[in-house]
Amino acid sequence: MKTNRVVRTPGGLSLRVDVRALVVGVLLLLVALTASVMLIGTGDFPIPAADVIRTLLGEGDPGQEFIVTELRLPRVLVGLLVGASLGLSGALFQSISRNPLGSPDVLGLGQGATAGALVMIVLFSGTANQVALGALVGGLVTGFAIYVLAWKRGVHGYRLVLVGIGVSAIVTAVNGYLLTKSDIVDAARAIVWMTGSLDGRDWDQVWPLLALCAVLVPLVLANSRGLRVMEMGDDVSYALGVRVERVRMLLMLSAVLLTASATAASGPVGFVALTAPQLARRLTLPRCFKGVGGAPMPGPNLVPSMCMGAALLVTADWISQRAFGAEQLPVGVVTGVLGGVYLLWLLVTERKAGRI
Repeated sequence: MKTNRVVRTPGGLSLRVDVRALVVGVLLLLVALTASVMLIGTGDFPIPAADVIRTLLGEGDPGQEFIVTELRLPRVLVGLLVGASLGLSGALFQSISRNPLGSPDVLGLGQGATAGALVMIVLFSGTANQVALGALVGGLVTGFAIYVLAWKRGVHGYRLVLVGIGVSAIVTAVNGYLLTKSDIVDAARAIVWMTGSLDGRDWDQVWPLLALCAVLVPLVLANSRGLRVMEMGDDVSYALGVRVERVRMLLMLSAVLLTASATAASGPVGFVALTAPQLARRLTLPRCFKGVGGAPMPGPNLVPSMCMGAALLVTADWISQRAFGAEQLPVGVVTGVLGGVYLLWLLVTERKAGRI
């Protein structure tokens, strides 16, 4: 089954297009946008989907315009950006490590960002912006530590995952210690933040995350060819002219920044970075391209992973508001439950295939 097409422009340029991945990406984007419209219309003052669309186009009444653009739209945009960032960072780490468990959730980047936020909450009683900055710095420091500890003539798959698991355990212990040293007010505030939630998000969280994505996403996509070649091994990549360590370090830094900024904006929302790339691969790769044991063949699938992450997070947020009546759950609880079930299924299938 041929899924790639070559598009040639009148100027002589050619571009290879994966038709299946393009179709899946468009469908996932439509799912994310549909869920976003439904989410905007959900709340104490429900708004029909048609009125939401009309208001977004600037044709709503003043009351609906205030509710949509000032109260609910920023929350949804943060959800879309956080989901897309986590989906992209998960795809990068899984491709670099060549391991389906190589995601920020497993490597400890979320826990590192949490440690930075806890330091600002517990030790300095920081404001919301200071907590976000602490989470960003904590994620970057943890990513740097993992890279240095995993380095041995390069950074390779299972060593990266194992070092990440070890660092995650250490940082989790530090987080527990910080909670025991905090007073009851700061501890309650920290627990709320650690759950992962989109409640109360406004335009102050949208613009920094949007600016960072506008810089990092094109940078990552520009290096996607090198990432795909690297999945065949470092020796082959060097032979094909890819600067392996330069590309790997650049993409890992981008993934760490995406994860840390997403965590800073919403708290540690679990398992989106783990599940989104895997689900995207299973949708974009036809059955005839499956490898031994039914595992998907290599391929980063960056854009479908972004769209899948955005769709997963806004759908989970809609579920958290609608499925439990008045008892609304933080979105991190919903993604944690769904992601935990998926992780167990993934471990079982990997073990049956003899890969772990």
